[in-house]
Amino acid sequence: MGTLSVSKLPDWLPEDAQRYLQHTETGQSIRQLARQAGCHPSTVLRQVRRIEIRRDDPLIDSILTALACWHSGAGESGALPPSKTALLESRSVEILTRLAQPGAVLAVAEGMETAVVVRQGDPVEAKLSVSRGLAGAMALLTWIDCTRSGRLSRYQITSSGRNLLTRLVAERENKARNRAENGIAALAGGPSSHKGQSPRPRRTRYGGGETPMDMLARLIDKNGEPFLPPDLVQVGKRLREDFEVAQIGNHLMQEAAYFGGESCARPEPTPMPSATARAARDRARRALAALGAGLSDIALRCCCYLEGLEAAERQLGWSARSGKIVLRIALQQLQSHYESCGQEGEKERLIG
Repeated sequence: MGTLSVSKLPDWLPEDAQRYLQHTETGQSIRQLARQAGCHPSTVLRQVRRIEIRRDDPLIDSILTALACWHSGAGESGALPPSKTALLESRSVEILTRLAQPGAVLAVAEGMETAVVVRQGDPVEAKLSVSRGLAGAMALLTWIDCTRSGRLSRYQITSSGRNLLTRLVAERENKARNRAENGIAALAGGPSSHKGQSPRPRRTRYGGGETPMDMLARLIDKNGEPFLPPDLVQVGKRLREDFEVAQIGNHLMQEAAYFGGESCARPEPTPMPSATARAARDRARRALAALGAGLSDIALRCCCYLEGLEAAERQLGWSARSGKIVLRIALQQLQSHYESCGQEGEKERLIG
């Protein structure tokens, strides 16, 4: 009788699914599996029964069938998702991001090899195609859950899927930030800061990925409303716009000072920043000053530097999941500040 080696199974396959396949495909007894695992046979029996019950889910049934066929040589590995956990998670980010949007579902038609992620009200061309193997792996890992089965089964993202998406997006943001901070230093062959000076934090470029505000705008509170309404998202973007314009003005001023002189002996006087950059800098300073300590810290990190919420919480010494609450309060205060400025402040921003 053949044996199903765990080392040949995908890294992401849950332990109960591994033992289920070992029991059903190779005929290993419950007691054998329990001895190998060093646990009581009743534990293995519960795991096997749990997976057997979950095979009523069409995606889970198809992925387990594909794994069994692949191991026996009757199926092709191309129909399966990646065998490595990191690669599977990477390919699932876009799918989970779409499913995290309100009203989005993953639909699987009976007999079709491809699933689609759709959302009510979106155009047809906006749908996202997903291989059945990848969708089955996500269902087996409880990242998505079947809410309606039949000829057209529908799946929605679970709390486990949302937690995974939050972690993966935070990791990407932190990696991008580290590359931005260390990339120039690595090319220069040394640290980017001068001796005796603390290194200045570098910002990830705008548009390089999802911002913390985009993530919070997808969250739904207990009343079914967005955790971060669109008007608060616009407030955060307005602060970032002023911050970016002020930074661009500083960069242009530094470049003009460096390249403007014809000789080192007669350097040109340092040019003043433009009126647009000065106005943007003043608006950003007034906005942050209106927030005060604490609120201005989280607004500066998450709205201007696009720092992830988890990273900001660690840097500020806050408890986990408190950053989103404080950020929402900061944006509400910022909205009140902009409203108190009235039409004159808005006109100044648009003209500048």
